[in-house]
Amino acid sequence: QVQLVESGGGLVQPGGSLRLSCAASQNIFSIYVMGWYRQAPGKQRELVATMTSSGSTNYVDSVKGRFTISRDNAKNTVYLQMNSLKPEDTAVYYCQGRMATYVYWGQGTQVTVSS
Repeated sequence: QVQLVESGGGLVQPGGSLRLSCAASQNIFSIYVMGWYRQAPGKQRELVATMTSSGSTNYVDSVKGRFTISRDNAKNTVYLQMNSLKPEDTAVYYCQGRMATYVYWGQGTQVTVSS
């Protein structure tokens, strides 16, 4: 069983930055695809960014150029650096680890972008 714990959310003004962290209970990055998702009130959960075991990244169009996914293998932690935040980025952000039929989620962390 893999446990994922997110942290780093909070309230930030438009144009500001936050860095989310997702700590895994095991060293899984070599075989798992790691992803960040978000869910805004009244909306479906959407994929924000992913990183494969080889380090390839992918982003939803709305965050390209503003968000960066990265990882620290030594710390079993994946990050989401979020810059130039907009009110529409407000959501609960979830970390996911996925390998074949094995899918693990964190508990989520709230990000609120507001003046």
